Amino acid sequence: MAVAVAGCGNCGDSGDGSARGTPGTSASPGLPRTPPPMSGAELCVSAVGYWAREMLDGGEPYGDYQSMGLSNRQYDILREVVDAARTAKRDQGARAVGELTERRVRQACTDGYRDGGPSRGPWRS
Repeated sequence: MAVAVAGCGNCGDSGDGSARGTPGTSASPGLPRTPPPMSGAELCVSAVGYWAREMLDGGEPYGDYQSMGLSNRQYDILREVVDAARTAKRDQGARAVGELTERRVRQACTDGYRDGGPSRGPWRS
């Protein structure tokens, strides 16, 4: 079985000066675009926020911090946030927990990743 392949130097060029497939655009609107990479702080917020919600909703952590996909630094943030949220839930009720948790996770991750990388060795990120 033979397959013919033909190239097209101006495929996607509509002739009006607006070529499709230029950097930053999608030549195929049906294909999903790859999101830009997340910063260390954004990854931290996403991962720690997920596990904080899981733990506060009554779920148990899955194994140790590494099996949860967290670094040591992120796990420290998680423990601090969950402890504070549990205290707030006890003292102020469940309504205060969600906002407090989100705010504390975001602040701790932003502070923890201000330098953009590991702070105490290559294993800490």
